[in-house]
Amino acid sequence: MSTLICFGLGYAAEYFIGVFGGGFDRVVGTVRGAERAAALNAHFAGRLKALVFDGTAATPDVRDAVGEMDVALVSVPPDAEGDPVLRAFGDTLAQARRLRSIVYLSTVGVYGDHGGGWVDEETPPQPGSARSRERLAAERAWQKSGARRGTAVAILRLAGIYGPGQNALTQIARGTARRIVKPGQVFNRIHVGDIAQAIGAALTRRAMGIFNVADDEPSPPSDPLAFAAQLLGRDPPPEIAFADAAPTLSPMALSFWRECRRVRNDKLKRELGVSLLYPTYREGLRALFEEL
Repeated sequence: MSTLICFGLGYAAEYFIGVFGGGFDRVVGTVRGAERAAALNAHFAGRLKALVFDGTAATPDVRDAVGEMDVALVSVPPDAEGDPVLRAFGDTLAQARRLRSIVYLSTVGVYGDHGGGWVDEETPPQPGSARSRERLAAERAWQKSGARRGTAVAILRLAGIYGPGQNALTQIARGTARRIVKPGQVFNRIHVGDIAQAIGAALTRRAMGIFNVADDEPSPPSDPLAFAAQLLGRDPPPEIAFADAAPTLSPMALSFWRECRRVRNDKLKRELGVSLLYPTYREGLRALFEEL
């Protein structure tokens, strides 16, 4: 029996299970609350067993599932004290004899600011925010854990995620889009469907190492909003200068805007064999528009 455990059933992990979960005999996932667990168990109707893990206590049912897993997907964010999963289940993971492959979802934010320059997996990380420093520390902790027990660990560094219900089209439709303009600023993005592809390929190939999961075209942040408005037959939101928008942005959003880089994805294609379904935001948004 092939058992997958997903630590943290967030947006990307839930999408992956919806598309690829049928390839496993058993799928177990963790969420922070009982209400969310009940909703997921009802939605997936026997294809998933959602269990509660609040990030602190190693509950017996999750511990039992860890002992039986063959592959693991980790998307629980770290905190200032380290990785919650390793902290709670480190001993159980060390004794999980069937475990052969782990995929850890990280972020391209660990590269820090490169003034719009290109980065790849060989670029030394220089995280500028506490959040990104915690991610980098968690990456290294998972790699060290895998090396100790001879388990393949693939680190997937994700660009800005979009997909169903979480995209420029929904922002335009809801009237919440802010078309902020900062000269020279570019971001990479990635459709959740391509993240799911990358997770599946990494688990299947028992991949090891770091892989950037990003689209082919880093572009200004206002471009997807303008394209989404065009698809919807609406005028794009008015442009707002970054200097005017900055006082209204959260500290997390400000740290995001203060970094600029272009992310290469050659290794993802070459070593994991991933052919992007949505190589730019245009293909991704057009596909989402056609599903409306």
